[in-house]
Parts: sequence; C-alpha cells; structure tokens
Amino acid sequence: MKPTRRTFFHKVLAAALALLIAPAARLWGAESVTNLQSMVNDSLNPVSLMVKVPLQNNFNFGLGPNKVTQYTLDLEPVVPFTLSADWNLITRAVIPITSQPAAGPGQPGVVGMGDINPAIFLSPAPTGDRFWGVGPTCTLPTGTAPQLTSGQWSLGPAAVYLATPRSWMLGAFVNQQWSLGGWGDRRVSTATLQPMLIYHLPRGWYLVSVPIITANWEADAADCWTVPAGGGFGKIVKLGRTPVNLQLQAFYNAERPHDGADWQLRFQILLLFPK
Repeated sequence: MKPTRRTFFHKVLAAALALLIAPAARLWGAESVTNLQSMVNDSLNPVSLMVKVPLQNNFNFGLGPNKVTQYTLDLEPVVPFTLSADWNLITRAVIPITSQPAAGPGQPGVVGMGDINPAIFLSPAPTGDRFWGVGPTCTLPTGTAPQLTSGQWSLGPAAVYLATPRSWMLGAFVNQQWSLGGWGDRRVSTATLQPMLIYHLPRGWYLVSVPIITANWEADAADCWTVPAGGGFGKIVKLGRTPVNLQLQAFYNAERPHDGADWQLRFQILLLFPK
C-alpha cells in the first residue's frame, strides 16, 4: 500500500520529536549556566561569529481551499567573516525545498525547490550585550515550479538588532524587498518582521517565540498580512561531538490571507560549529 502524504508528515514530525527528547543525546550537563546561555544566544543570533547550519522544518496546516498540509525544509547556512578588529561580515542564505499537495481546484501538487534568499550583514565586533547588523538581501527566482517561485528578481535592505540582558535575548530581524524584473507577471513588494524572544531555563533549556510576520504590499488589504502568534521551547544537546540546538514552536495565524494556512508547526535543528 502506497504511503500517503499525511503519513509522511507524521513520520517527519515523530522523528523531530524523538530528536528533541532523545535520551541517547549527551546533554551539556557539565557546562556552566553562563556557557550554555552563551551557546544558545550565539546559535540564535543572526550576526554572531559562529558557523551554523539551521535545518528548519515547517508544517503549514489548512492551506488553500482543500485545507492541505504543506511541508517546507529551509536550509539556512550562516558563515561569518572577520573583516577587521572592528567589523564582521555575516553571510546567510535560505534555500527552501517544498512538498505541497493540490491546494485547490486546478492546482496540481508539487515537490521542488523554491526561490533562494541570500543576505549579507555588516556588523560591528560585539562589545557588550547588544548586537546589530545591516545589509542587502535579495531573492533569486530559482523555484522549480510555478507554485514555488515569484518569477521575479528582488532586492532590498535588511537589518537585525539584539540585546541579551540577564536571562533574556530580545530583538528583531526585518527586511523589505521590491522586484527588479523577471518573467513573472506580478510585481513583488514584501516585508518580513521576525521578533525574537528567548528566556533561558536551567541545563540548556529555553523558551522561545520567533514568529515570522510577513506583508505582501501588492495584495488586497484583506490578504496583505500573515501574523502568527505562539512559541515553544528548545534545548542545547550533543549528538556525538557536534553541539546541536533543537527547537520546537507552534503558531496560530491570527491574521492571514483567505487561502493562507490556519496554523504552523516549526521544528528546527541547528548544527553548530563553534570556533
């Protein structure tokens, strides 16, 4: 009997939960509270001097008239470069791979790569508990199917600001992009706001809320915003010799386009490569 898409999603989710609570994972029990907090902060800070490869598993439930479940794996390699004693350059790219059943009448199911979104941040060397970076971001129309691409080359500014007072990490990532041209028949003007709220708990655990708020300025007012509300938890563990940050969040889309997903589940595996 052929496995259904729903069975596939359930297997991926079960594997994600097993990884998060796997008793075989060697915990950072011997590390100090300060070191654990620093590891969590560095792994989640977009402009930290740490090479990392986030694998973000996104489940969007109730998408389109058919109320299907869309699965997207975002590969997000982050590589920093030291320019001088005072300045760093942080490179980041988001490479989405999506599996989506037929979301509505006349819309075939699709599996493939979406549009790649690189960004570059110029950031000063950290001198305290505040971090910031600014730079350009763009979208390359690399999608392998019409449902997975805008068909437009887009460009715009991006910025990030973070503070880490005591047991908290607070901040936000924001960008805006406009289309420059391409083969798509619709102009692009989109904004992304990603607030970050993290509270540290003992033994490498933490509470987290990082909703991804988006605005499509070219859409009608009723379909412009996607505003998730929710959060989750995470933990630093060791898998073999590799430190890994595991994170699970759930969001209800309080504001969404009329065919947008009702709610989201995000499981993230961050492979960390400290210097």
